[in-house]
Amino acid sequence: MAIPRILVVDDDPDMRQMMTQFLHQNGSIALPAANESQVRTHIDGGRVDLVLLDVMLGDENGLEICKRLRREQDVPIIMVSALSADHQRMEGYAVGADDYIAKPFNPELLLARVKAVLSRTRRSSSLVHRRNTNTFQFNGWSFDAKTGEVQSPPKVQVALSHRETTLLQVLLANPHIPLTREEIANNLDITGEAQPQSEASSRSIDVLVGRLRNKIEANPKDPQILKTERGVGYVFAVDVTVSET
Repeated sequence: MAIPRILVVDDDPDMRQMMTQFLHQNGSIALPAANESQVRTHIDGGRVDLVLLDVMLGDENGLEICKRLRREQDVPIIMVSALSADHQRMEGYAVGADDYIAKPFNPELLLARVKAVLSRTRRSSSLVHRRNTNTFQFNGWSFDAKTGEVQSPPKVQVALSHRETTLLQVLLANPHIPLTREEIANNLDITGEAQPQSEASSRSIDVLVGRLRNKIEANPKDPQILKTERGVGYVFAVDVTVSET
């Protein structure tokens, strides 16, 4: 349910902007980086679900960055490069890359490869945990993902509709991350496919947020948990702790 957070690493500002904008328009949170220092800042600062890593980064080598990242963690890495010979691709796989895309590329192909790698990663995780058995705690509230039950701080069960529950799950998976209405709508869509944002769907998200606020906020007119992020959308503004039941 978490919105993919994709780190786009390229020293070409135009390419970096094009890729981040395209990924954002297709339902992901795209984080730009131009060098290894910025890569480290993003990875140390929060969740990164996938790295799109250019091979040639000015004075830095993307293959060496990939090798160092792979020694430390299992974040999926897709190498992106104008070097497309077979031996160059093999070098990418040898240092731990999950996939290799040659420039210039069709953005739709890039999106398909990103989705494929993310799908494989999530599928592998699901083999360990077939069901979401986590319990989420936030601001005195409790949400049991296994049963779908929500309890208020006084331990009173609060009934949520299916879409209210799904919205809460999206928010719990992305605490302190401002989400646009489009990102929320895409993650409420059971098909998982990004859909064009319309004025009607934007209003429906606002209505759904209002309903959830009425159930989890002490004062829905002055929300402290689910806040409006001006110019963006909404943000789940409290800490979330997760434990397995």
